[in-house]
Amino acid sequence: MERLIEETGIYGPGFLHAAWTVLWLTFATILVSWIAGLAAALGHASANRTLRAMAGFYIWFVRGTPTLIQIFIIYFGLPQVGIRLSPFAAGVLALGINSGAYVAEIIRSGLSAIPRGQTESALALGFSPADTMRGIILPQVFRIILPSLTNEAIATLKNTSLLSTITVVELTLYAQTLIAATFRPFDFYIAVALIYLVLTTILTQLAAFLERRYAVQR
Repeated sequence: MERLIEETGIYGPGFLHAAWTVLWLTFATILVSWIAGLAAALGHASANRTLRAMAGFYIWFVRGTPTLIQIFIIYFGLPQVGIRLSPFAAGVLALGINSGAYVAEIIRSGLSAIPRGQTESALALGFSPADTMRGIILPQVFRIILPSLTNEAIATLKNTSLLSTITVVELTLYAQTLIAATFRPFDFYIAVALIYLVLTTILTQLAAFLERRYAVQR
């Protein structure tokens, strides 16, 4: 017990800082993925063939290639064309683009669940297509897809561990530095697993709260 208390005092602040980094990575990635996913979903549903083709290629390529390779392309590949990003920015961009392809498919499934008659009725009442989508369709879609978005957000949180490969000091890389110094992989990997478990539980409870809130407003 004394050893556990002593180690908590020594390593606790480092783990807290790494966990905070994971949260920042997760929230920034979710924002990027929602923007990319919405753009891709609307592009795929567009009447413009070029937009449909671009959205379809994006979803096909991202879903068909490993996340780690996409991270390497962003972090190591872009500097060859003159674009240099910090490890944090490259990680957020890579994970956001990756998650955005899955968010696009989630949004597409939500859009297909809305009766086409609602759009036709709104247009007949004088709403513009943009106002119809923003004010009538998307709020309903959000309620439908919220559980799926929650699952994707949890997957995004866990995928932040991949960013240790590009020197982002999050939980996994911090644990690896401690393991290199102490040769105790079991202890520190268990600690990382428990912290991720706490973070995913918090995210799940937040999503459950939002689901209850929107259910009341229906």
